[in-house]
Amino acid sequence: MNTTIRVAQIEDLSYINKLQRQNAEELSFYPMTVFEREVPNARILLAEVNGAPAGYIYHGSFENDCKIHQACIQYDARRAQHGADIVRFLTQLCGAAGSTAITLRCGSDIDANFFWTAMGFQCVGVSKGGVRRQRDINAWRHELHPTLFETVVEPSTTAQDASLWRASRVEGVTVSQFLRGKGMKAYRKYLENVAQGRNL
Repeated sequence: MNTTIRVAQIEDLSYINKLQRQNAEELSFYPMTVFEREVPNARILLAEVNGAPAGYIYHGSFENDCKIHQACIQYDARRAQHGADIVRFLTQLCGAAGSTAITLRCGSDIDANFFWTAMGFQCVGVSKGGVRRQRDINAWRHELHPTLFETVVEPSTTAQDASLWRASRVEGVTVSQFLRGKGMKAYRKYLENVAQGRNL
């Protein structure tokens, strides 16, 4: 099968949004307005197999570290090198633009962690994820230039645990699952305290 990688266009966004929704448990969610804004910036790469779309990568700027915000290959095209092809293409773009590394974050229970290891990425940190899934988040990094010191850690394989999230629904707490930063940490701490009090 012939894989072609190209910059996504506006007419590709319905496919990208559909694939994002089909894989919602594995991806961070972005509204269509974000994708529409990023198309003119050429920050979404589309993989095509025999002329049909098969997946995409949404990435950040090439300055310093280039961050992969989303990477997804449709289910029936996985394990056929299409994901590797699009990552290699992005790596070439980053190298030509002078990026220092490519980084991303991946839920600890997602099979994609094995893919990133196979692609030469190293886990450089593990943090707690959102409240709803209660999984860890692995931080992956691929250096584009040799470095003297690399901090590498064992990636987490913690499974999802929705018990805390379900408990908050029972308590009637209405806080957005899309909280980030300090708000999410404070909400998590609150729910953990509630859970300890209820012996969940």
